[in-house]
Amino acid sequence: MINFPNPSIESFFRTLNILDFDVDPNEEKIVYSTNLNGYYNLWELKIGHPYPYQMTTANQMNSFVKYDPKHHHILTGYDHDGDEDYHIYAIPPNGGETSAILKQDGEKFYYGDLSEDGKTLYYITSVDNPNFLNIGRINLESGDKEILIRGEDGPSYLYAVSPDESSFAYSKEIGNTSSFGYIASNNEHIPITPSQEISHRVNEVVYLNTDELLVLTNFESEFSYLAKFQISTRTFEKVVEIEGHELSSLTLDKKKKRVFFVAERGVEDYLYHLDLFDTKLEKLDKPFDMVNKLLVGEKGTVFALGRSTTTPANLFRSSDLKTWEKLTDHRIIGVGKEDLTEPEVLTYSSFDGKEIEALYFAPAKEIDNGFTVLWPHGGPQHAVRKTFSPLFQYLCTQGFRVFAPNFRGSTGYGESFMKLVNKDWGGGPRLDIIAGMEWLDQQGKSEKNKWFCVGGSYGGYMTLLLHGRHADQFKAFVDIFGPSNLFTTIETAPEHWKAADKELIGDAVLDREKLIEDSPMTYIDQMTKPMLVIQGKNDPRVVKVESDVIVDAMKQRGQDVEYLVLEDEGHGFSKTENAIKVYKLLVSFLQRYV
Repeated sequence: MINFPNPSIESFFRTLNILDFDVDPNEEKIVYSTNLNGYYNLWELKIGHPYPYQMTTANQMNSFVKYDPKHHHILTGYDHDGDEDYHIYAIPPNGGETSAILKQDGEKFYYGDLSEDGKTLYYITSVDNPNFLNIGRINLESGDKEILIRGEDGPSYLYAVSPDESSFAYSKEIGNTSSFGYIASNNEHIPITPSQEISHRVNEVVYLNTDELLVLTNFESEFSYLAKFQISTRTFEKVVEIEGHELSSLTLDKKKKRVFFVAERGVEDYLYHLDLFDTKLEKLDKPFDMVNKLLVGEKGTVFALGRSTTTPANLFRSSDLKTWEKLTDHRIIGVGKEDLTEPEVLTYSSFDGKEIEALYFAPAKEIDNGFTVLWPHGGPQHAVRKTFSPLFQYLCTQGFRVFAPNFRGSTGYGESFMKLVNKDWGGGPRLDIIAGMEWLDQQGKSEKNKWFCVGGSYGGYMTLLLHGRHADQFKAFVDIFGPSNLFTTIETAPEHWKAADKELIGDAVLDREKLIEDSPMTYIDQMTKPMLVIQGKNDPRVVKVESDVIVDAMKQRGQDVEYLVLEDEGHGFSKTENAIKVYKLLVSFLQRYV
């Protein structure tokens, strides 16, 4: 009998991911961004063939991918080593070297839309307007560019362009609480919703035809719903809502006059189909928990990018909306689905009676080491959901439990709940977490004094704050690019974030006392436990100095602190070898204190 070792951490972190995909007009090929060679590149899969073909060698994360409808080229975008200065490129239809379409050092270009004939690319750019951005278009044949909207008072983003290009829908962001939608048509700027005096968001817009649009908005509602807007009559009407669910991923099938969307509720995704003729709504079964993207091909086939807690990102298609064919087969090397952990969905009452939902991952009893890893998620207006996490799964194989609460400020629980984090980064969310830990201890699912805290971005911020204010409840901490000083976070944020940050984080002058109270650096002297700090050198969201000051202060006191800086990363780990290096260090650090 041959004995094999257990799967290593490399098995988990060499799992393939997919960022984005597109389907060619004939529904014969799919181009997608994946890290098949250890870096993100574009690969093309001929449907029915077992293995994709590499299209690019840029080795950078793609921001989008789009087929030209005439098969002349493929459009994509990427930054450089995580600096988030995205530029737009074209590649030959069979792959190869890229040709820059929109590129300028230090500037950003985001994909907006592509005309139906493929001749005009619409985009959003920071050029000449880094705070509020501009919307422009470029003729891909002549190279002529034109600015259509100059952002004022808040960033502007493009939703969609009408089929005949006679109008386009765009947003105007107002702080962190509103995203108003407009139609630009015949030198008019027509509001999509009935009033801009009420705080609300227009999240997605799709053209049904040149005069009618489908809209996802939460106008006068806690959750977003599907509405219709007619340009000629200026009429806005609600079409369908699903109580207590946030609608997203609006996808139109023009030929069959039907629309698809995802209904999000906390940790769950549900997929729906709406017939536009008889408004019959149908919930669809799917072989994946999370719907990351939907596309409808020219022939009416539905394509999806989906993943689950025990299954990494894969591509699927369905012709009858009943059965799904798996087009890719990404899995963890040497690990069966039955060896992975399905989380338990928990709900507990917080310090003020608010209901908080959480995911709880438990290892097999025979390997349980009794320690729990707290994972405060990033965002903060984000959520832990039933998606694949190689870190959570590997921690379970090493005997750790994982507790991931969706504290106030998380998405998927209504607009009011999400806004509770505004200007209260270190208050309510922190107390939700502490209440969750105490409740979990009482339930016997965790043990007091056997906790670790690991978090990235806002989760890294919360890790630092918990270290400063509740160090006695944890054995050790791992901070992954977390803000340490909210004044620095506000000052160094990307320019087009700054207006929103005044509402989300606070005003450096008007909210000074609260920002001091909520900044982890205020409590640096109380950070007495071992800590590992991880930082990307090129991070434009949480700049390196935020980690430097924490590490320097702890070192001066002779404390146990380790510091890893990744020279070729930003706000995340885009390269497989870097991810393996980070998480090997992270897990070995935790195991040292078990």
